[in-house]
Amino acid sequence: MAAILDEACDLLLVGDSLGMVVHGLPNTVGVTLDMMILHGQAVMRASRRAMVVVDMPFGSYEGAPEEAYANAARIMKETGAQGVKVESGPTVPATIDYLVKRGIPVMGHVGLRPQAVLVDGAFKAKGRTEDERARVLAEARATEAAGAFCVVVEGVAEPLAREITEALAVPTVGIGASAGCDGQILVVDDMLGLFDWTPKFVRRYADLRGEIAAAARAYAEDVRARRFPGPAETYFSKT
Repeated sequence: MAAILDEACDLLLVGDSLGMVVHGLPNTVGVTLDMMILHGQAVMRASRRAMVVVDMPFGSYEGAPEEAYANAARIMKETGAQGVKVESGPTVPATIDYLVKRGIPVMGHVGLRPQAVLVDGAFKAKGRTEDERARVLAEARATEAAGAFCVVVEGVAEPLAREITEALAVPTVGIGASAGCDGQILVVDDMLGLFDWTPKFVRRYADLRGEIAAAARAYAEDVRARRFPGPAETYFSKT
C-alpha cells in the first residue's frame, strides 16, 4: 500500500487507526508500540519520496518525558521514519518540547483525539461550545509553541479549523475538519471503500470492498467448477 501511495502523497502517516482497520480493535487504545514499529518498518521499506510519520500509541508518551523520549527514539531507530505524532492533550506540550530539544521531530494532533475516546465516551466532534473552541485553539497554539512542526486538526467545524490555521505558523493537516486546513489526510481504508461504513466527511474514491467480494465469489465458483489453466494437479491434490 505504501508503495502505491508514495508517488501521490507528500506525507504517509502510520496512524494508530491501524488497530481498528487492520487488527479489528474497537478503538485505538489497545494499540502497542510494537504494533506501530512493525507497521512503520513495512511502510519505510516502500517509501521513496513521501515523508513518513509514525503515531506514538496510547500510554507511550503521557507519563514521564524520559519514558516518552525512550519510546520515540525506539520508533525512530527501528523504523527509520522522519517523525512521530502525539495527541496534544493538556499535559503533552511539555513532552513535545522535551522530545524536540532532543532531536525528535514531532507532529501534534488537536480537536477530536481518538486516544481519549474512553474519557469522551465516543468519537465526538470538538469545538461546538465557546469554551471547547477556546480550549482546542489554546492546545493548538501550545503545541506549536512547544516545537511541533505540524498539527493535525481532527473533527472540528470549518470556522475553528480556519481559526487554528490562521493562528499557527506551522502547517495544519485536517481530517474531518473541512477545507480550512493547509493539507488533508484520510485513513486509506476509508478512502478506498474497504468498509460498509465510513465517516460522513470521507469521500470514497473506490469500492474495493465490493471488488474484493466479487473477486472472491468468482474465485470460489472457479474452484468449484475446477476452471483453471494447466494441469489439474497444479491446483488440486488427487483423491
